[in-house]
Amino acid sequence: MSELRFVRLGFGRDKVEYVEAWEEQRRVHAARFADEIPDTCLLLEHPSVYTAGRRTADSERPLDGTPVVDVDRGGKITWHGPGQLVGYPILKLPRPVDVVAHVRRIEEALIRACAEFGLETSRVEGRSGVWVLGDPVEQRLGGLSLDFDPRLQDEEFDPRLNGPEYAPSNAGQRREDRKLAAIGIRVAKGVTMHGFALNVNPDNTEFDKIVPCGIRDAGVASLADELGRDITIEEVLPVVEKHLRDVLENAEPKAREIVREPQPEPAA
Repeated sequence: MSELRFVRLGFGRDKVEYVEAWEEQRRVHAARFADEIPDTCLLLEHPSVYTAGRRTADSERPLDGTPVVDVDRGGKITWHGPGQLVGYPILKLPRPVDVVAHVRRIEEALIRACAEFGLETSRVEGRSGVWVLGDPVEQRLGGLSLDFDPRLQDEEFDPRLNGPEYAPSNAGQRREDRKLAAIGIRVAKGVTMHGFALNVNPDNTEFDKIVPCGIRDAGVASLADELGRDITIEEVLPVVEKHLRDVLENAEPKAREIVREPQPEPAA
């Protein structure tokens, strides 16, 4: 791929409102489609906001009526806010676009960045994003045995109504799988939009008001909690940039393979 340009839109006191950043994404997307600019990654921090992708169910939204911004990306509902590094890679890819391969490249860059801070992260099959893997069920101290976990057995069970024992922000204490970085993508005209949100040092209890990414049997994590020390976006930002540049610039994206079913021979 071509050289990747980074644009730091705003952090800390200069956090960027979600709708304002969304408008900037659309502007950059149009310019990239027209080849007026190179591939560009916007990096920023948002004030507290819930955003819902196209597949979000009503039952996954905040129970208290907290406003949610409905967006045109894939995936479900999530939270953005202070202490979270958000990145929007706006890249032109071969058509038809292989969205899964694009997501895997972003995951790889973030996995490498976390490793540089001494944290081993991974992927979870069938679930996008970057994860800290939990212990096997039988080794969890005070954890919930999946055999008796109502989140999996009762379709009407809502962890938000059943106390901190089920809160997504407490998944680390339960030694469950927990998501460190969420990824949601949209592709229009062969150019990507939206991207990733890496939890550096946010207040993860904000996730307890929703069903994050529609996943009820896992939780969320942050670099600060997993490393057991203070860590800032300022410290993480250049490391994430380095690995995004390395992975995305050295990638050779290929168009998604289209398999066509053989047509039956016409009758004689």
